Amino acid sequence: MSPSRDGSASWRRAAAASVLALALLELLWELWLGPLKPGGSWLALKALPLLALAPGVARAQLRARQWTLLLLPWYVAEGVVRAFSETGRQAVCAGAAAALALAALTAGLGWFRAQRRPAHPPA
Repeated sequence: MSPSRDGSASWRRAAAASVLALALLELLWELWLGPLKPGGSWLALKALPLLALAPGVARAQLRARQWTLLLLPWYVAEGVVRAFSETGRQAVCAGAAAALALAALTAGLGWFRAQRRPAHPPA
């Protein structure tokens, strides 16, 4: 099946864009927007797995997609916990990170589902 016929191209683009946006938000959050310590924290390293997997997701590599979908629930969980336990800008960053991780997870699962479905149902 070609990506244009089964609708998976739009899911792929959405997944790649949201994974990259999540990685950039994680970096900005822990270095400048709301770090745990002034001047940034080592928690910025949590963006490295996403940055490493983003090119593979953009190129539609199966393993990169699988690893990304295994990691994203941890980013959702961290964002939700920190959104409710912190205040101010940190809570806003955490909520945005949870929403982006959930969007990336949804797009990744939609991508798998679109590729699993036949392009045209049998008559």
